[in-house]
Amino acid sequence: MPRSRPKKSAAGRLTRWTLGLSLLVAVVAAASGDPDPNLAAESVDKLLSSSPDQAVLRLSSASERAGEERTVCYSGLRTHASGRTSFDAPCFSFRDGKFSRVSLSREDVLGNGEGEVEVEVRRGNVIPGLWDGHGHLLQYGEFLHSVDIFGCLSVDEIVERLVRYLEAHPGMGTRGQWVRGVGWDQNLLGGMPTAEMLDDPRLGGRYIMLDRVDVHCTWVSGAVLGLLTREELEGEVPGGEIVRTPGMGVFCDNAMDLVLKYWERPGREEKKKFVRRAMAELNRVGVVGMHDAGVVRRDVELFRDMSLTEDEGWTVRVYAMMECAERNTFCPEEAMRVEQDGGMLGVRSVKLFADGALGSWGSAMIDPYSDRPDTSGSLLVNASTLTAVTKSWAQAGFQVNIHAIGDLANRYALDALESTLSAICSPDSPLKTCQTQNHRFRIEHAQIIHPDDQERMASLGIIPSIQPTHATSDMSYAESRLGPERTAKEAYRMKSLQERGLALVLGSDFPVEPPNPFEGVYAAVARKHPKTGGVPPGWEGRDGWHAEEALGVDEALAGFTTGPAFGGFMEGRAGVIKEGAWADWVVLDEVLEEVGVEELRHLKVRETWVGGRMVYSRDE
Repeated sequence: MPRSRPKKSAAGRLTRWTLGLSLLVAVVAAASGDPDPNLAAESVDKLLSSSPDQAVLRLSSASERAGEERTVCYSGLRTHASGRTSFDAPCFSFRDGKFSRVSLSREDVLGNGEGEVEVEVRRGNVIPGLWDGHGHLLQYGEFLHSVDIFGCLSVDEIVERLVRYLEAHPGMGTRGQWVRGVGWDQNLLGGMPTAEMLDDPRLGGRYIMLDRVDVHCTWVSGAVLGLLTREELEGEVPGGEIVRTPGMGVFCDNAMDLVLKYWERPGREEKKKFVRRAMAELNRVGVVGMHDAGVVRRDVELFRDMSLTEDEGWTVRVYAMMECAERNTFCPEEAMRVEQDGGMLGVRSVKLFADGALGSWGSAMIDPYSDRPDTSGSLLVNASTLTAVTKSWAQAGFQVNIHAIGDLANRYALDALESTLSAICSPDSPLKTCQTQNHRFRIEHAQIIHPDDQERMASLGIIPSIQPTHATSDMSYAESRLGPERTAKEAYRMKSLQERGLALVLGSDFPVEPPNPFEGVYAAVARKHPKTGGVPPGWEGRDGWHAEEALGVDEALAGFTTGPAFGGFMEGRAGVIKEGAWADWVVLDEVLEEVGVEELRHLKVRETWVGGRMVYSRDE
């Protein structure tokens, strides 16, 4: 894994110390450019000028020889285990990709003051490496190479973006190279789009497929629609919907398969390009690891090969969930378990799907939607099949993670997981103990949960894997879908689940939402939209949208560090800065305790380190 070497600047100095203990913090502050708040700048200058021959500063990076311990000092260090930033012990050592010594005191660094000690002094404040508990790596890479239509307020705006894309990529739009895009929302467009709306002559009859913002519906052009048979277009799809009003062109959930079977999927080399680009973007926002929520075997094999090859640009740890080629089935012949010593790739879980998404009325509800009383959403699998498949995977030794958004889907997911625990756990072991110690079953999204099922979830210890920015993206229409009572009691729970003793796994569901974890922290803490700082109409002047469910900053950070570590069987190795943990950390300019809530969403990463190697530097 290549490392970006720091430029020859004050941001990365190597200091050889033979001086006394009292000078350590002064030299750290001087080299970093960020003086320790307990030392006045004139004191630092005085100490340095009085002993010019005692410290030799040279502009280079520290040695990277295998097995050699390196010691680094920053302006501040938050291990997360302590829950605060340390200024008096902002140093740590690491060797072979793991932390070897942490929160070193001056005595730890300099010993008895005799001999020469190499310490790398860098600017900024350190926090543990951040994890995204639910994302889609390949899809994010593909999104970065496709048409971004997030936030478009009209079909005309979408068409303009497509036209600009085709001008830059003139060969796209053929039968073998469809134009892909993601991000439309009928709530912004004023209604469902149709294939006819993509008939603009500038698009020239191209093959175009545009995924909805939640990727649970796709909108296609007339050229794509023309590939489908009359029987396919007129039929019904269990667990899916062919939208026919105001016209044809949109396919949701299981009905998307009708279109996807004609799409020529990207090849192996193109996927590698997607992965490298996605990982670079994740490193830029401080993400050192992610839980990939649904990967088929051929992509797991690709991930394995890339993660074992040093020059492939694999710079993010991935904990992947296997998915069968045929969704919601038991496919042991396709299953693949991976556990690497260095922790760059792990596979020991599977992904199942109970329902669709709220925005497209696809999440399965106990009672009908408030704004569409004709429907209660769609189950993508019946309850008995979900339970049977869950048991099969658990008995095969896999963690089971079930996508569930609506309250009916969450109920059926809990039914399946509780039934499975009852079947596989020892009669002498309480189900919650068995679940916590051995299985750690999860519900992905856990978005709308009946109060009775919230209690049941806590009693079983089922892990909620939640995306805080889904709440702030959906808040503009959630109450119209659910009504005020269901929204207040069931939807987008965080604090109430955490208070019941559940460890939250937080993420973004990128590319559905941006992967910036600080936007996720802001959404969890402020319950406001991270791009605008806003709330829905009628909520102005309040602390946030349903602020009773807001988390504290430390609780939100835990959701992006120790939560994903627990949810992926990596506690003690990921999400913390401690001896024996993976040497992953993120550097900020700011001291986290001094950052106001509104500033959280604007935080920028200075450096990202994975396994003791710098994978991103803002100065580069």
